[in-house]
Amino acid sequence: MHPMLNIAVKAARRAGSIIMRASDNLDALTIQHKSLNDLVSEVDRAAEDAIIDILHTAYPDHAILAEETGASGDSEFVWIIDPLDGTTNFLHGFPVYCVSIALSHRGVLSHGVIYDPVRNDLFTASRGRGAFLNDRRLRVSKRERLIDGLIGTGFPFRMFDHADPYVGMMRDFMQKTAGIRRPGAAALDLANVAAGRLDGFWEIGLHPWDMAAGVLMVLEAGGLVGDLEGNTGYLESGRIVAGSPRIFGQMISVIEPHLTPELRTEPPKPASAPA
Repeated sequence: MHPMLNIAVKAARRAGSIIMRASDNLDALTIQHKSLNDLVSEVDRAAEDAIIDILHTAYPDHAILAEETGASGDSEFVWIIDPLDGTTNFLHGFPVYCVSIALSHRGVLSHGVIYDPVRNDLFTASRGRGAFLNDRRLRVSKRERLIDGLIGTGFPFRMFDHADPYVGMMRDFMQKTAGIRRPGAAALDLANVAAGRLDGFWEIGLHPWDMAAGVLMVLEAGGLVGDLEGNTGYLESGRIVAGSPRIFGQMISVIEPHLTPELRTEPPKPASAPA
């Protein structure tokens, strides 16, 4: 394991132990509303502090982009951190949440860790070296037809600007897949695409820390990742589609009719006038 990945694993496990200790006494937690339906607890902050402490002890000059403390530092190395993805699940005692840590070097994702402390599942990936679950090599699923696929998603919950097109997409996927799942932690959903447990995943309104580690997992497991049109720029736009190569293209086809101009990377070009 690469030394930088090893440090990230150490940080993720430390955060996981903080989260699991707190899960035994949820009623005692202090909870704040960052915005509508966007909760943060003292556990998110304690887990994030522990992660940053471990990373900065090893790499004091590296920059940080973290959910709770934001961006700090100036370096070609940037750690992208979600200390507790699935906070709402966690606060309800619903056991689907994880820690997500990724390292970007000069804008390229190079290492990623997603740790599910409930199941003690450790997902890791390094650029060019594959993706693993507890040391077992991961590959995306081999299913070829969307109708046979299990597709993950996340409902819009912070901003509802795109609720109508999203509902249209979901209605079509309900009819054209084996099923849709909405577990509530995007990082874990992407890890499960890498593991072949989900055949694909799409969501609107994510942040870089929700996606970074999971994107690397999917790519290193042989999958494809794009925005709603299949293009790059998903880390910036927060709109993502991920899946096995065959399923990915079929998902893009289902999504396309529902895209509003705001959801497109580039507004559609007007048809050229006849010669």
